[in-house]
Amino acid sequence: MRIISGKYKAKKLNTLKSNDTRPTSDKVRESVFSMLGSIEGSVLDLFGGTGGLAIEALSRGADSAMIIDGAGDAIKIIKENTKGIDEPVEIFRNDYRRALKAMGKREKSFDLIFLDPPYNKKLIDKSLELIEEYNILHDGGRIVAEAGKNETFKHPGFEIVKEHNYGSIKVWVLIKEGK
Repeated sequence: MRIISGKYKAKKLNTLKSNDTRPTSDKVRESVFSMLGSIEGSVLDLFGGTGGLAIEALSRGADSAMIIDGAGDAIKIIKENTKGIDEPVEIFRNDYRRALKAMGKREKSFDLIFLDPPYNKKLIDKSLELIEEYNILHDGGRIVAEAGKNETFKHPGFEIVKEHNYGSIKVWVLIKEGK
């Protein structure tokens, strides 16, 4: 896997040896960023894996990134992958619920949030609920959610503005309703 475009184009990304993490393929990542268009501001990659989505966003113009993952081996890979990145990158090993709660207490919010949790565990539902509760997304900000193509989720407070299937994967772009 490599960064597709921008400042860090062709940067090689290390991946985990285990099947615990499912990195977003180059093809899907390219399509996601095509859907998003311009990237700016701060980025949260909540289920970081390799950090590839956050690094791609930084490569394309984001100012800073926070990457969260609950697995120690994923955090090690993310740290390797973010070496040589000029923009500020914060990396934390934490459960997504505790991480979002901590951000809410610190009044931390983002312009773009990536949600690519393990499939078929209803983690997008709970993540969106907490993002809304703790006001983690800036007004006008976007969320990219990736799941298995047959998954659905509740999204009160958010509007789906784009939806695409890529084989066995479905990707949604959401914004806060009324924004």
